[in-house]
Amino acid sequence: MKPAIPRRSSIGPDSRLRRRDGFALTDPLMATREILSEIHYCILCHERDKDTCSKGIKTADGKIAINPLDIPLAGCPLDEKISEMHFMRKNGDAIGALALVMISNPMCPGTGHRICNDCMKACIYQKQDPVNIPQIETAVLTDTLNLPWGVEIYGLLTRWNPLNIARPYALPYNGKNVLVVGMGPAGYTLAHFLVNEGFGVVGVDGLKIEPLNEELTGTPNQPPRPIRNWSEIYQPLESRILEGFGGVSEYGITVRWDKNFLTLLHLTLSRRDLLRIYGGVRFGGTLTINDAWDWGFHHIAMAAGAGRPTIIDLTNNLACVIRKASDFLMALQLTGAFKRTALPNLQVRLPALVIGGGLTAIDTATELFAYYPVQVEKTLERYEILVQETGEEAVLAPFDKEELEILKEFLEHGAAVRAERARAAAANEKPNFVPLVRSWGGISIVYRKRLVDSPAYRLNHEEVIKALEEGISFVEGMNPEEAVVDENDHVRAMRFRTKDRVVELPAHAVMVAAGTTPNITYEKEYSGTFQLDSKKKFFAPHSVKQNDDGSVSLEAVSADTPGAVFTSYNRNGRFITYYGDNHPLYAGNVVKAMASARDGFPHVVDLFADELAALDPGKQDERDLAWQRLTADLERELVARVAEVRRLTPTIVEVIVHAPAAARRFHPGQFYRLQNYETQAHCVKDTRLLMEGIALTGAWVDREKGLLSLIALELGISSRLCAYLRPGEPVVVMGPTGTPTEIETGENVLLAGGGLGNAVLFSIAREMRQRGNRVIYFAGYKKGEDLFKREEIEGATDQVIWSTDMGTPIEPGRPQDVHFRGNIVQAITAYGRGELGSPLLSLSEIHRIIAIGSDRMMAAVKEARHGVLQPLLQPNHIAIASINSPMQCMMKEVCAQCLQRHVDPTTGKETIIFSCSNQDQPMDHVDFKNLNTRLKQNTVQEKLGNLWLDYLLPQLREKV
Repeated sequence: MKPAIPRRSSIGPDSRLRRRDGFALTDPLMATREILSEIHYCILCHERDKDTCSKGIKTADGKIAINPLDIPLAGCPLDEKISEMHFMRKNGDAIGALALVMISNPMCPGTGHRICNDCMKACIYQKQDPVNIPQIETAVLTDTLNLPWGVEIYGLLTRWNPLNIARPYALPYNGKNVLVVGMGPAGYTLAHFLVNEGFGVVGVDGLKIEPLNEELTGTPNQPPRPIRNWSEIYQPLESRILEGFGGVSEYGITVRWDKNFLTLLHLTLSRRDLLRIYGGVRFGGTLTINDAWDWGFHHIAMAAGAGRPTIIDLTNNLACVIRKASDFLMALQLTGAFKRTALPNLQVRLPALVIGGGLTAIDTATELFAYYPVQVEKTLERYEILVQETGEEAVLAPFDKEELEILKEFLEHGAAVRAERARAAAANEKPNFVPLVRSWGGISIVYRKRLVDSPAYRLNHEEVIKALEEGISFVEGMNPEEAVVDENDHVRAMRFRTKDRVVELPAHAVMVAAGTTPNITYEKEYSGTFQLDSKKKFFAPHSVKQNDDGSVSLEAVSADTPGAVFTSYNRNGRFITYYGDNHPLYAGNVVKAMASARDGFPHVVDLFADELAALDPGKQDERDLAWQRLTADLERELVARVAEVRRLTPTIVEVIVHAPAAARRFHPGQFYRLQNYETQAHCVKDTRLLMEGIALTGAWVDREKGLLSLIALELGISSRLCAYLRPGEPVVVMGPTGTPTEIETGENVLLAGGGLGNAVLFSIAREMRQRGNRVIYFAGYKKGEDLFKREEIEGATDQVIWSTDMGTPIEPGRPQDVHFRGNIVQAITAYGRGELGSPLLSLSEIHRIIAIGSDRMMAAVKEARHGVLQPLLQPNHIAIASINSPMQCMMKEVCAQCLQRHVDPTTGKETIIFSCSNQDQPMDHVDFKNLNTRLKQNTVQEKLGNLWLDYLLPQLREKV
């Protein structure tokens, strides 16, 4: 399907198209001669205070100048000594040039080429091409890294930089501890500055952060092994381990930038004695503000980054194959879906449209363009191997008619990719996939305004050029109105309105990149903790005020006031600061986020100035021991390890993990994100058996022992891999997340559990009984052999009605319990009509119904309540469905994969809910049909992936 290029669209000229193949680095550095030419081009104006690249261009009245695109020419957000760097490098001193950069930008591997160009926009050359400063900065870094022991030289300069007069060397531990929430650019930069000031810093992040090789990071008893060559830790990007460190730099920035620089930062910081980093820790879930104070922290720094994606006004907003850009980029770049040997599932079809005009839209489009050939080629390779192993009939058996059509499409496209690769090899040239992708419909960015008005063009036009070179088309002046769906409720086209007409563009994948708002999730969970600004968007800015009696208080100020990095939180002199995308002055890009840390850390230090000045050097050993005790406690509390794996039924596995902090915070109804580590995962036939994050509800916890039970139904790849986790293996157990189930007192409650839903419900049932409720439990299973945790269910309920569709009946174990042959709705109906004997409670006495199971089961309960069950139920009962929508990050309103459509049954008003924030939803509001289609958005890849895992399992079983 190849749409006609619509009016007001831009495509790159064929002569400029670049042949991209997969996910190798797309934009290597200039050659040394080119870098030196750029340096020679610079007029080195720092001695005359004309270095506008660093300090910005000022108007006659001293204000920052604005360029014709309405962008302030403020120069480098970090005030980097750019001209001085050029001077030193021009004279052949690469290390000296790097040391100058690191005075204000010690985390410079995170900046430079293809990250930020504020310096170029403010270059003194305003009517001709500016100096390519980001290229020079990155070249100065790599010149040093490529020296023998270059990694160690960079690491030394982070701890000892004689050119940094304010802090030439790191201070010893001062006894004060700071919790940094978020290990993105703001968080890791803040951690560096505070560690150099002598603070003990603990960084936590909700994402999985892969552990590094202890030989390189060192241990408390063993120093790190020095790294002689940069190549020892450098990995090709298409096979690099996805470390998770760096937040948006890891999942939101594409391979236009060399992510080995993230590895360098991760390694350098992990070597610091006064810094500990823990991934899979959700602030507000695993630990709270009060937990931090109780553990011995003296300050909390919020650097949690961007939060809720913008949801645009669009008919059929959540039709299948419509995703948020953050969802797509996370799925692509955190699960490793782009790797040719990876198991995670990410299914996209062509044509594809990206709605938006910012840099995220650009990144989404280019990575989608690169991913599609990888996807179809991988599909073809695995399909052929599976057919050879088991026969075509067995391979095709799991797919329905619609899925077979999609699979056939992927196989045909995979064959075309293979043929192009063979043609290119014979011609001794790179394969050219652009004509193929375009012939299948291509990828277009659609923006409501002109290209020149788009944020991407205004902020960094180079990225627009690079996207056009990769074959992306840019369609201007179109407002999205409606997603047009086919008979299967999958998007087949998008309808847009222009000034004078309605345009329909074919689409089988739609990515929405409409911006985000700051992450203020903690305030939403614990209302009243922070004051918000007038728009309820950011934390309200405050600064510290010194009182006459020597105490410190806060005062509300404007965001641009010096020192306005404090939130409104003040508990007995304990404060919380905020940075990066959380802060209105610094939101928007990586370098501004790092600048927020550089500008903010002195105000944290000032809080403790009197105490630090009075430190007794003779008690340094005592302080060091206190830090060791704290970090040892945190290792026990925050690092999750598998304690035991139990098989409950042929298809259900219980994973018991030792995760004290996560277990302690659990409330019935909440869930966790379980993942294994890539570095720990089994590898079979070149396939790393890496789990995607899966949502599993806590079945039970033992708070004293720090144990947490998670029960998985073996349906997909990741849930099946749970059985192969090993005792003692470190895992990510992020959470608890979601909202605890609302439990009142003195109610009559009907619980309906289907299959794995029963693992969720018995902890809820137990809590309900403890609060004085009467609980009638309908436990539905396909077969009696699927029953698990029987004793726990019976111990938490007043009566159980066991329901099975087939197989062995479940023999009741108590006089009041019964078995029913049929589905769960039939069981409830028979119970209400008295067909199962005298009911313990009449359905008319039920105050609350909670259903947890498959979307089909819960939809059936919803329908029955307005059908066969309506005469039996009291009209004003409350009905709740616990929704297991597609989920990914589960950090609450971040990736937006969990979006769920609601329709008010009275008014017809549509709303959209983030299910990972609140999985318990009013049953009558849930659009179960929409939920069902969204659950199918990856089914072809999921089913093929399951077959591939079947192929790998025999060899895996031999290994374990």
